[in-house]
Formats: sequence, structure tokens, C-alpha cells
Amino acid sequence: MKKKQIFEFYPLATDTKPLIGLANSPVHAGFLIPVDDAYMQQPIDLNVELIKHPAASYIVRVVGDSMIDEGVEEGDLLVVDRELLPTDKNLSICMYNGEFALKRIVQQDGKVLLMSGNKKYKPIEVDNPNELSIFGVVTWVIKKKA
Repeated sequence: MKKKQIFEFYPLATDTKPLIGLANSPVHAGFLIPVDDAYMQQPIDLNVELIKHPAASYIVRVVGDSMIDEGVEEGDLLVVDRELLPTDKNLSICMYNGEFALKRIVQQDGKVLLMSGNKKYKPIEVDNPNELSIFGVVTWVIKKKA
């Protein structure tokens, strides 16, 4: 049985500033380099770094496995910008046939296709473009690694 993909949408809190220390030294994936106060810059504001259009952006939690070959897994958080227009080079949250989906939108031979990032799912041909609406374009994927 196919697991239904249901997204959790979160508006951005604009009244907080999650400041995180930013090291002034590159991080090497080999030798250990001590980080001390001499390498620390001013804190970084993730709202400024990740969000270009705060009033039109949302955080969306991914459910399902349809985009795993694109590096997007269940539980990942997506930063979605509603002011951007989709291209075939980015991932979009769209609504088709009454359901939200995370897909790559491709125009090919006069057809609109919703492409999954998982070989076990076939492309969805959009029969009626009036039934397709774009919620927003994914600008960042945030993963939990620990």
C-alpha cells in the first residue's frame, strides 16, 4: 500500500533571531583544527541566511520517500518560498488532484510532468493544467544528522 504523503506546514516566526556562532576558519574533513575565540565571527542569523522572502516563506516537514534520489528524506525540513517561480532545475511543493506533492515540474513535448526523485514512482502527467497549483519552490533542505 502506498503511503499517503501529508506535509506539515509551519509559518516562519519573524519575531525571533536564532543566532548561532560562526567559525571564521574553513572546516576540513581530515585534520582536526582547534576552534577557539580567535576563529569566531559574529553570530549568524539563520533567518537572514536561509529566508529571502520572510512573508512568503514556510517550513515544510517531508513525509514519504518519493524524493529520496534527490536527497530529500522523510523528516527533512524544507524552506519553501512562495514568491519564486518553479523551473525544472528546482523542487516545488504543488497541489494536484487535491493533494500536496513535492515534485520537480518539467515541461516536455508540450506536456507538464510531475517528476518524482525515486525510481519506483512514475512521472505524473498533468492532464488538466487548471488542476495544478504551485505552493512554492524549495530553497533549502535541512537534515537532522545526529
